[in-house]
Amino acid sequence: MHRPHLGQGASAAQPGRIWLISGTGEGPSLAGELLRRGWQLRVSVVEASAARAYRPQPGLELCPGALAGPEAITGILEAPPGFRWVVDATHPFACLISVQLRQACQASGQRLLRLERPRLDSSPRSLPASPVLLDGLESLTQLDLGGDRLLLAIGSRHLAGAMARSNAAAHYARILDNPTSLQLALSAGLPDGHLACLRPGDGRLEQALCRHWRITTVLCRESGGRTEQLWRQVSQELGLRLLLLRRPDSEAPGLPMAELLEQLGYPGEGVQPR
Repeated sequence: MHRPHLGQGASAAQPGRIWLISGTGEGPSLAGELLRRGWQLRVSVVEASAARAYRPQPGLELCPGALAGPEAITGILEAPPGFRWVVDATHPFACLISVQLRQACQASGQRLLRLERPRLDSSPRSLPASPVLLDGLESLTQLDLGGDRLLLAIGSRHLAGAMARSNAAAHYARILDNPTSLQLALSAGLPDGHLACLRPGDGRLEQALCRHWRITTVLCRESGGRTEQLWRQVSQELGLRLLLLRRPDSEAPGLPMAELLEQLGYPGEGVQPR
């Protein structure tokens, strides 16, 4: 497979270094494989709580905290010893950071690869009814949810927007177990008894929540990851209606995991001169 040429931002002095920008989905397994191959790895995650998903080990530098725009990204890229690769493994809905990474890498001549999550079947036969695909939160205004008890599993930053557009009889939310998510959920107007702070599991807790809250409809994102798969499973087993926020189209093509790893290869492989 063709490998891109080494740009100015990739340091020949440290050819075995990768900057991985990710979360808790594919990030930990991808990081583990890259470390196994011998890469030195800097991993950036938004929340400090997300860093707990990464096992401390030699060669791994964990950097929690949001990236503060293109200038901050450029500063990291240009600081010695540099990176041979930058890998964007962020959430498919994290469009802004992907755009900023691409712009900064292009300006610095840095090689960038983006992980593309596979899309799950949008209308699996095993579901009692095909999921309803929504182009955005605005589409909620077109649905009659007046008799529904709606569970929001869309990320805490979008709760207020969803509740402002939904006419559901009651709203509930599963959010991540960190202070920021809780603060955003409470500011959206969700009472304590309508919130569950937990990370995605194997579906048993989620099923118990849906039964306890007597949920009739679930809203989640077409992320292609284990969270979407979990809510598909829960909706199927409990006979719930499933609403999916359609994944935004990316301006840059990505690679599935196997092709991404093939492109990255091993740090001992030669780097083509520019």
